[in-house]
This record gives sequence, structure tokens and C-alpha cells, in this order.
Amino acid sequence: MRCFLRTTAIWAGLAALAGAATVGFGLFNVSARIGHLPPVHWALHTTFEQNVRLRAPSEAEVPANLGDPGLAAIGAGHFDSACRFCHASPGEAQSATALSMNPAPPHVSDAAASWEPNQLHWIVDNGVKMSGMPHWPTETRDDDVWAVVAFLDAVPDMGNDDYEAMRNAAAGESIPPVPGLGYCATCHGVDGRAGGNPHMPRLDIQNEAYLLSALETYRKGTRESGIMHHAARAVDEGMLAGLAAHYASQTPVGAPAGEGSADGEALASGSDGGDVPSCKACHGPWPEPRNPAFPEIAGQHKAYFESQLRLWRDHARVGNRHAELMALSVKELDDDQIRALAAYYAALDPITQPEPPAGD
Repeated sequence: MRCFLRTTAIWAGLAALAGAATVGFGLFNVSARIGHLPPVHWALHTTFEQNVRLRAPSEAEVPANLGDPGLAAIGAGHFDSACRFCHASPGEAQSATALSMNPAPPHVSDAAASWEPNQLHWIVDNGVKMSGMPHWPTETRDDDVWAVVAFLDAVPDMGNDDYEAMRNAAAGESIPPVPGLGYCATCHGVDGRAGGNPHMPRLDIQNEAYLLSALETYRKGTRESGIMHHAARAVDEGMLAGLAAHYASQTPVGAPAGEGSADGEALASGSDGGDVPSCKACHGPWPEPRNPAFPEIAGQHKAYFESQLRLWRDHARVGNRHAELMALSVKELDDDQIRALAAYYAALDPITQPEPPAGD
């Protein structure tokens, strides 16, 4: 027994010395030109696949609206800016540079066909070590990740023309000479109405101070959103003020068709007898004096507003004082109340809301 232990210790020591020499003297060639040996490639790829299957969220956590084209369009816009270089778009060949990576990233059509939506969520959210796949830029905005998954889930039935139409809300529009606007307009449109996509925020109803503050906090990462954190850093910082001014200068159109909600109005005014503070005190509808630090929500898209209220309630939208205030304000809301509030504000016409008093 002692002989066996002595022999084992010797071999373990020699293996440790060999490993130290390999690392310390650079004997292992890390050149991407030289692929992994077959056993190493198998071990790495199998570990990756089994990790995804083990750690992916359950199928029950996949949102019911994953097939919504508006949700997929948000994911397509982010994919085009952040992911297309490596994975290409549907119907597009990957670049020689992407294919020279080791391991080479899969084409988006192959990747989308290889995994279920819950598994794609884990990959997009966590990234993959020892590859070029980064983790998602933020930790709390699961809705952003699901938007990308919604796009990937639609890829198998998508051609390049379908992709180009989905990702570009400003298709066919003339882009004014505002620096950076061409980039922002692909998702938000030139007029800030995102082509009517109900999952995108309306920017045409917002004031300049609020829009600039939002862009600056997204850029700094103090307002959470993996999609907007990337987008706000994709343009020069000096362009942010001009972009905020452009969207604030748009003339709001009437609210989307839809019925209001008496329950939502009671909640908004604080007259329902519950514990929810009055929304009107900060957000109107006016003639109460407006505070430019707060967003306008009269006429805001219902689906977008619902999603934001849930994020605040569930402490998934964090990072600044406004988020903390909203989390306290909506913490008692249930899903039915959130739907009622969103329906009430979505049915208000932003055109009829009086302008703030001079100097406010």
C-alpha cells in the first residue's frame, strides 16, 4: 500500500511540474491558428452543451408573448448592432474574420435551430467562457434578454428581406441630418414612435430634459437595460443632447386606439381607497404643473408601460433614484391593476395635455 501511495505521489508531482512548466514557459501554443486536439474540443463542447441544459431556466419561464413580432423586432435591432458581426444575419454569409475565431461562432440560423428558447436565454444571458460570446451587460433586465430570444426564435422562418424589415423601424423614411439619428431611428423611428411597435417606448411625447437624462444614465450604466446600455454607448457622447432635442421636438400624435379604464383612472388619481400613491401628482394628466424630470405617460404604448410597471414592482428596474421611487410607488400593484393603469394612460391623447407653465 505504501508503495502504491509513493508511486501515486511521484506521478502527481511530475504531472504538477509538467503543468507548471507548460504554463510558466509558454509551452502550450494558444494561437487561434491551431485548433484544439479532438479530445480537448470534445470535452469543451460537451461541457458547454451540458451546462446549458443543466442551468437553463425551465420551459415554464418562457414568456407567453415570445412570438410577438414587436418583441422580436426589439431583439432584432440589438442583434444587428451587437451580434451580427460574429453570427451574421439570416441569409447572410459570415465574414472571414468571424470564421477565423477559435471556436468559430455559429451562424445565427444554425444557433437558433439548435436550442430551445429557454436554453437560448441562458446562452444570451450568461455568455460562454473561452469563446467570443460575452455575458449580457446587465443583471436585472430579463425582459431585454427575452426580446433577443424572441428574435432568435423567429429566425428559422426568416429570410434576409424579412430580417431587414423587422430590424428597421425607419425603413423608407428620410433621416434628418442629426448626428447619430440614423442609428437610433432603426429602432425608434425618425418620429420616435417606433413604427407603432407597442413594446417600444414612445419618445415623441417626452420632454428634452427627461430624454437627455435617460440617455446619459443608460450610457453610464446607472439605468439598467442591456439593450440601451449598448445603444447609448454606440454613439458619441456629444450626440446625446442633439438626439434628445430631436425627439422632444416631434409633435405627438393621438393615442393608439383602445378603451380607457375606470379602474385605472381611480388608481392614477389615488381615489380607489388603496395603498397606491397618486400617479397624477407626478405624471398627470395635467393641468398640474409638470416636472421635466418625470416622463410623460399620456398616450404611452400600453404593452411597454405594463412591462415597465412590472419591472419596477419586481425590483428588476433599478440603479437610480427614480427607479427606487417607482418601486415604492407600485409595490402593491397586482397584474390586473397594472393592466388597468396602462390601459387608462394609453388611451389618453397626448395632444390635449396642456403645456407646462413657463419656467417649469
